[in-house]
Amino acid sequence: MDESTQTYFEHLNGADLYFEVAEPQGLDEPGSAEAAPTLIYLHGGPGYNALTFRDLVGERLGAYRVIYLDQRGAGRSGPLDDTEQGGETLDLDTLTADVEAVRDFLGIEQLTPLGHGFGALIALEYARRFPTRTHRAVVVNPWVHFPDLALTLLEEASARRNMALDDPRAELVARTPEGQHPPVGAARIEAAFKLLNARDLLNALHFKDAPTRMRLEFADVEGQLMGGAEVQQALVNQGLWEFEYPPFLTEIRRQVYVIAGTHDATSYPVQVQWLEDLADADVTLLDAGHYPWLDDEDAFIEALEDALRR
Repeated sequence: MDESTQTYFEHLNGADLYFEVAEPQGLDEPGSAEAAPTLIYLHGGPGYNALTFRDLVGERLGAYRVIYLDQRGAGRSGPLDDTEQGGETLDLDTLTADVEAVRDFLGIEQLTPLGHGFGALIALEYARRFPTRTHRAVVVNPWVHFPDLALTLLEEASARRNMALDDPRAELVARTPEGQHPPVGAARIEAAFKLLNARDLLNALHFKDAPTRMRLEFADVEGQLMGGAEVQQALVNQGLWEFEYPPFLTEIRRQVYVIAGTHDATSYPVQVQWLEDLADADVTLLDAGHYPWLDDEDAFIEALEDALRR
């Protein structure tokens, strides 16, 4: 850890949260600290960590103050079972409130949430709920509509098994009593994972090529922060696969920037289109997969810097 980084392990919003704050370079120059945007990196997974992203591209973000937060129950933060809210369920409101608790603890006036995959959902909700505390929101390969995501996974699994798509939606809707919500997303994802295990299915949709996947796997092993199943299950218990965020996109009053890899079928084009249509998001497309900094680090940094200075 370099001298310009401070590490924290604090009990905030009922959870033990681990986060690092990397200060911008050139703080000895007058006004440089005030001028530098403060980013908070919100990893995906759900249940992943912020370490891998920092190790891979942190040095390229030296012009900014960056908060690398391991979300509750993930990475180096405390176990989900040890939180005051408990480990059985987890929701977007709680994860968003954690971000605000970190901001308040650090005494930072405004944040620019940088969310990746599932983390994009937290970034967008933070911008919606705390517009005066948000400068802008930047999301990378976002997930916002989980029944649609489940359908994408089922389509891919069916294709790889050389089977016709059998979407359970129509049957579920027909047999669900009036006034009740048919669990379409959960049924789709269950069917998808019966055809192909989750790891192989996501790898097929996430990566542009095998070397990129292997590079990420090596970085994860080196970081020694594997896991996240408890976080994933807690969100599923709360109905993650039925969650549809698009209606809330129209309520965001801060500019949203999307960086999307066209080789990431979990996000592009379906999920990205929701943001373009409903949040008037500015979209930059890259020849990359789910982790665009692995495929073309220079292009990713250029797209990010462009979003931050406009």
